[in-house]
Amino acid sequence: MEIRKIEGLDPENPSAVEAAFAQIAPRPIACCNWPDAFPYAPQVRFRMFHTGKRLMLRFEVAENYTAARVTQDNGEVWTDSCVEFFLALGDETGYYNFETTCIGRMLLGFRHTHADAVHAPQELIDTVRRTTTLPYGIPFEEHEGDNRWSVTLAIPPEALFRHQLKDWSGVEARINLYKCGDNLSHPHFLSWRPVQTEKPDFHRPEYFEKVVFEK
Repeated sequence: MEIRKIEGLDPENPSAVEAAFAQIAPRPIACCNWPDAFPYAPQVRFRMFHTGKRLMLRFEVAENYTAARVTQDNGEVWTDSCVEFFLALGDETGYYNFETTCIGRMLLGFRHTHADAVHAPQELIDTVRRTTTLPYGIPFEEHEGDNRWSVTLAIPPEALFRHQLKDWSGVEARINLYKCGDNLSHPHFLSWRPVQTEKPDFHRPEYFEKVVFEK
C-alpha cells in the first residue's frame, strides 16, 4: 500500500487539514480476531497521508461504551477507549507503538518484544500534535450511548526516536492499526490486518502490512 503525499499543508490550519483528509478514502479497522471471547466490535476506520514533515493519521470511531480515565501520557492508555498505530521501518524487528485515547493521552514506545519497551520522554511525545473531537485531556468515567469521536495525529519523523529520520517521503515500513478498550464494560480488540494469535496480542510485527510513503 502507498501512503499518499500532500505537500504544503500546515497541520495547524484546521480547514486545510479537513480538506486534505477529505481526499483520502477511509479504511476499516474491523478484524474481530477473537470473536468468542470478545464479540463486541465498534465501528472504526482510519485515514492516512503524509506531507513529508508530518504523518497525518485520523481515527474515526462509533462505539457504545467510552471511557477516558488515564490522565498522563505513557500511562495505561490501552485500558481506556484507545486507538493504536504500530510501525516498523523496513524489515527491522523493532517497532514503534503510538497508542492514543479518545482525549489525546498518548503512549509512545519502541520495542522488539512486548516486554522490552523503551518509552519516549515527554518532550518528544509533545512533538506529536493530537486533535480530539472530545474535550482534550479531560478525563471521564464510562458512559453508554451512540458515542462518536475522532483523534487526529500529526507525527513528525523525529518521533521515531531510535532512528535518524528527517522526512517521511520514500520511507518503507510495515504497519498495523488497532482499536481496544481493555477495562471497558465491553472489552474489544480490533485490528486493520488480521492477528492470528490464541488471545489478544497486538505486539506481533509478523502481522504488520508493508507500506511505502510516496516520494
